[in-house]
Amino acid sequence: MSIASYDSTLIAKTRELCSEIVSDPSYLQLLEKVERFLNDDASRLQYQSVHERGEELHHKQHAGIQLGAEEIREFESAREALFANEIATNFIEAQRELEQLQKVIGRYVSMTLELGRVPSAEDIEASSSGCCGGGGAGGGCGCSH
Repeated sequence: MSIASYDSTLIAKTRELCSEIVSDPSYLQLLEKVERFLNDDASRLQYQSVHERGEELHHKQHAGIQLGAEEIREFESAREALFANEIATNFIEAQRELEQLQKVIGRYVSMTLELGRVPSAEDIEASSSGCCGGGGAGGGCGCSH
């Protein structure tokens, strides 16, 4: 049996972790915020509009096109209105927290595979404070440990 097969002990423990995640009260609160946003058409449309306009302005700047004061004001006004929308801001905060959770769990798993042991808090801290990723391979960025 492969270490990565569905019936392996390792994958069973991974499924246990996943079960813990989806039953955690904090995770459930984040999920509620996401669901509330997804079910609110006005908030979704507002978020999408601001996001698309921000992308458009970014592309214009990247292409060397000077942005007009009026279009900047309009974008900032739309963005401020978005941040005044509690459903949208709760969604944005929930999304950030979920992404952070995913990164932290991924970092623990990656470092465990790299180090051959469970990483300490110091290992995790060191990996998140520099460009090298902490695993000793250097990550190709030219910095030394």
